[in-house]
Amino acid sequence: MTDRRLPAAPATPVAAGSPALLLIAHGSRDPRHAAAVAALVGQLRALRPALDVATAYLDHCAPRIPQVLDRLGPAAVAVPLLLNRAFHAKHDIPAALRAAGADLPVADVLGPSPLLLSALDRRLTEAAPALASPAARARTGVVLAAAGSSDPAADAATRAVAAEWRRTRGWAAVEIAYASANGPRVPDAVAALRRAPAVDRVAVSPYLLAPGLLPDRIAEAATEAAADHLAATLAPTPDLARLLLTRYDQARTTAETAPALTA
Repeated sequence: MTDRRLPAAPATPVAAGSPALLLIAHGSRDPRHAAAVAALVGQLRALRPALDVATAYLDHCAPRIPQVLDRLGPAAVAVPLLLNRAFHAKHDIPAALRAAGADLPVADVLGPSPLLLSALDRRLTEAAPALASPAARARTGVVLAAAGSSDPAADAATRAVAAEWRRTRGWAAVEIAYASANGPRVPDAVAALRRAPAVDRVAVSPYLLAPGLLPDRIAEAATEAAADHLAATLAPTPDLARLLLTRYDQARTTAETAPALTA
């Protein structure tokens, strides 16, 4: 469903002949994942109606990259629907594009960005409207529950997001937890926040894009740990849609100026 609160289309207007936006998502056997991606694409189209937006999946879902490229042709910018620059961004997407014979500009991953923090804020205040109050935030600890990665740089990026979220948005504390990697689990992070003297309540916020196995695991752990609030996953939110368009614009501009720089 399209969010009726969407702002006017941001960033660069779509000129005639502008490349399509090829959104590349990981995919899941859980149908809620594809539904969330489809709703996010609806927001992209509402924000920039003249832009051709298509979706391809790396695994589990259709269509795959070669099927979509048959329609789009070479005039497209690939935009990964990924939070961190980990294995899927570094290896899977480039390999899939090479296998499809595509030489497309590839946008950066979503994080870090203030728009991601806005999306996290939005989801938490949807779950608990009282958390829109600065006074309530100052007494609330948040668990930022990520998938986790074997790539140390990706986990470091998630920790940086947590630190920036606390510093700029007024939370009493933000702890990291992981759903699928070594490190603290949600119950450990909730317990740590309960011990913090400045914390009266604890919220759990999935740092994940769409529903599926890992968000369900986080939700179960949050319930078991008696967290006070649980946010939804990030897609679809208008903040995320604006961020995807920003990444598209950045990659398109880089691709258009590169030939001039090398001429």
